[in-house]
Amino acid sequence: MDFVGFLKSIERGLIPPVALLHGTEALLLEDGVTAVTRALFPEDADLTLLRETLDASDADAESVVRSALVMPWGSSRRLVVAKGIESLSAKQGEPLAAYVRAPNPSTVLLLLAAQTLHASHWLMPAVPASAIVSVVAPIGRQLIAWLRGRARADRFELDEGAAQLIVELSGNDLARLTGEVEKAALAGGRDNRRVGVAEVRAVVGESRLRHIFDLTRAVVARDAASAVVLVEQLLNAGEDPLGVLAMLGREARALWQVSEGVRQGHREEDLARGLRRPPAAAAAVLDRARSMPAGAASRLMERCWDTERRLKLSAPARPELSLLVADLCAN
Repeated sequence: MDFVGFLKSIERGLIPPVALLHGTEALLLEDGVTAVTRALFPEDADLTLLRETLDASDADAESVVRSALVMPWGSSRRLVVAKGIESLSAKQGEPLAAYVRAPNPSTVLLLLAAQTLHASHWLMPAVPASAIVSVVAPIGRQLIAWLRGRARADRFELDEGAAQLIVELSGNDLARLTGEVEKAALAGGRDNRRVGVAEVRAVVGESRLRHIFDLTRAVVARDAASAVVLVEQLLNAGEDPLGVLAMLGREARALWQVSEGVRQGHREEDLARGLRRPPAAAAAVLDRARSMPAGAASRLMERCWDTERRLKLSAPARPELSLLVADLCAN
């Protein structure tokens, strides 16, 4: 099961007696615990006796099992969270594997592994497949949807346009994204809970925004010299290279979407509307897409993916992004 599917199941009240959440995104693992906690207990509940958190580095499998067997007090259910469970060996985990086969129906046991587990890990066959949740960071549109959902959980109302702008400006680090939402909310006043584009602009600053939008315009206009200078300015200002890549990837994706739409005979006014950009900016993308040879837009997308792979393998950011900009402007 993927993480989004797990959260939806929890919202519907389908909470398994044992679930294994594994992945490297610590924030999402905590989100899983929060979602289950809210589904099990009233908002004003005292969690002291209702939820217990153990760390496998301090508590062995038998301690986790003993905690899971404790009957709830003042509630029909109890929640036990076992972190770092991946550190237990198969031998050490035998009591836990036996418990999973016959769990206490009044306890929900969440097993958290802060790494992606391979199929050969003893936990994978020990836990029912339907209760194993792969916790993977969202990307693309999923990232925007996740950020808006996370904001709702924190009682913020985050506009879709504002969420998209935050992602474009801040990259894909989940903790940083949630922090930007909070900062943007404060820009609207101490008690403000609504975050729109205006609040995001107030936080990031007009100068930074101008560089970003100038970069996207330069790429669409195929002005490589200006685009390379703007990339340098953004990196010098402390921008995350993957965040700059995300901005460039967004332009490549827009060109690909419009190019495909033109090839399939879609109406240009519909394609322009789908870009959600000012008329002049949308027209520039349409003009560029119409002039591109067949397959060129797809190759630009592949070029962005290749650059992402190289950056994640520790390739130097400045030359990689400069070469990418040159390629984006050349086609």
